[in-house]
Amino acid sequence: MTDLHPFIAGLPKAELHVHHVGSASPRIVAELAARHPDSKVPTDPEALTDYFSFTDFAHFIEVYLSVVDLVRTPEDVRLLTFEVARDMARQNIRYAELTITPYSSTRRGIDERAFMAAIEDARKSAEAEFGTILRWCFDIPGEAGLVSAEETARLATTDGLRPDGLVSFGLGGPEIGVPRPQFKPFFDRARAAGLRSVPHAGETTGPQTIWDAIDDLGAERIGHGTSSVQDPALLAHLAEHRIALEVCPTSNIATRAVATLDEHPLKQMVDAGVLVTINSDDPPMFGTDLNNEYAVAARLLGLDERGVAALAKNAVEASFLDAAGKSRIAAEIDTYTDNWLAR
Repeated sequence: MTDLHPFIAGLPKAELHVHHVGSASPRIVAELAARHPDSKVPTDPEALTDYFSFTDFAHFIEVYLSVVDLVRTPEDVRLLTFEVARDMARQNIRYAELTITPYSSTRRGIDERAFMAAIEDARKSAEAEFGTILRWCFDIPGEAGLVSAEETARLATTDGLRPDGLVSFGLGGPEIGVPRPQFKPFFDRARAAGLRSVPHAGETTGPQTIWDAIDDLGAERIGHGTSSVQDPALLAHLAEHRIALEVCPTSNIATRAVATLDEHPLKQMVDAGVLVTINSDDPPMFGTDLNNEYAVAARLLGLDERGVAALAKNAVEASFLDAAGKSRIAAEIDTYTDNWLAR
């Protein structure tokens, strides 16, 4: 098969499932750790490779939260957000919906208005400097329970506090022992305020969690949805209603949600007609980036350049960008692909 890495590197892309803190590069994590020396996170970027080796999903959550604890001031928030956008721009990511967990910051003492100002300043600066458009998904950290859901819903729906870049409402963290239906009232509030529903579901639990996310939370996209392939009726429902799956192959291997890449259910999803998007989740923690995830997906699906371009357009279609923005990026993808193949 043709080496698609050079093509993918230059391909205009959108990313829909990528976490704010989880996108911090080793350089930024080490810098934040040096600012806060009471943390157990290594201050040496090289040592972070071993630190980010996970035994299972629970261990991943433990390590992830230790990095979250490094973000303690509005200046930390601004630095992290802007540098994440810089890394995205290097990959030709034109648009990204970045999942942010504001509860993790406000409960650590960061003033809520200062937090909102920091992410918005970084968003506007990044778009001006790099041309990368950022939008926010505020998500509930499921492990923190209903108190975190109430706080996240308040931050996401209060006029004068809700940031301009906010487009969606999510639910992350562990799935086992954290049933989705209990979060219905909070998703109802967010949806009534015009936010779109994008909960994680079916990553480490079975298909019923995905049904719950659709039926109780009004999910318009599903984070991961790995177990959907266990239920043909669910796959058919996802395909019919164009409920996209935000698939993160390397993440699923790193957290042991899937045993090996060759066993990943991506092809089954695509063969069932489901709208699939490719994403990096927490890229530096998993030793990947979006370019690599596209290369992995291309191998698993047996794609050529046009196939990869079509996959990239799936993310544009499933995004919450306005119609004009979608048309612009889709046209960029087509022009880039045509020019590449005409060389």
